[in-house]
Amino acid sequence: MADRALLVLNASKTSNLTSILMSWTCPKCERELKAPNQIHYCAKVSIDSLFDGKEKELILLFDKILAEVAGWDGVLVSTTPHCIVFMHRYTFLVIRPMKKALDVKFYSKAMLHGNLIVKSTGGEGKFENHIRVTALDDLTQQLFGYLYQSWQLL
Repeated sequence: MADRALLVLNASKTSNLTSILMSWTCPKCERELKAPNQIHYCAKVSIDSLFDGKEKELILLFDKILAEVAGWDGVLVSTTPHCIVFMHRYTFLVIRPMKKALDVKFYSKAMLHGNLIVKSTGGEGKFENHIRVTALDDLTQQLFGYLYQSWQLL
């Protein structure tokens, strides 16, 4: 999984001049960040380790999201001990592998409602939303539309 993820990620970075010019890699943890000496969780965490003990289908679901989102302008992807973080100007998407689902957190200007939305909280023009992805059928145009709107917002 990591090989596929890194291939997609590296391909998007080499074709994305904005991402290359605006990023900085921490020499200790090799995490890619927006600015030199940016405050961050400084530890090496592999994407594979986040999927240990989880349903195998979650890897495919994550790869599909990664393949779509990593190609958007200025996207940086990094890992923490519990999740994968996608940044544009700010963090716009966080994916946390759970035992049987991916918890997909993204942001919107308004509170969202509907079958996909597990939780929507916040106020003052910025809402944090969660969707649980368990199967390929959950990767809908609506979901990717929400993620793209979050990328535009942040």
